[in-house]
Amino acid sequence: QNVFVELGGQGILLTANYDTRFSNRRDGLGGRVGIGYIAADNDHSATTIPLSLNYLLGKNNKFFEIGLGTTFIASKSNGSLFFNEGDNEIEKDSNVFGTMSFTYRVQPVDSGFSFRAGITPIFDGDFFMPYFGGISLGYTF
Repeated sequence: QNVFVELGGQGILLTANYDTRFSNRRDGLGGRVGIGYIAADNDHSATTIPLSLNYLLGKNNKFFEIGLGTTFIASKSNGSLFFNEGDNEIEKDSNVFGTMSFTYRVQPVDSGFSFRAGITPIFDGDFFMPYFGGISLGYTF
């Protein structure tokens, strides 16, 4: 089991995440869920919720992670950008993106600090961003 903070990656922004294996093995099939939030000047904010399945290949404390998932994004803006400075109408938007992960993971055998870094492509029906990436630091228990 692993908890970690990720910048970029499948959570798109800065997210707090929980990752676990579905068996007693250190490799194999597992999943992750997280939540992220960012706000700028109380005018704009976004919340992300990444959810994915992943598979770890490797042994000892070094793994290659392959994953596929989805990230829900909800954003809010007060409409005061550019020419609408007098208009304080709150605009809300939400979207769901598909995500993949191709990451290198260093995770201790027992417990301790963990590290992940890699390429995490994101996509939906209108676009595909193959070179989006992420990095994370966490703790394995």
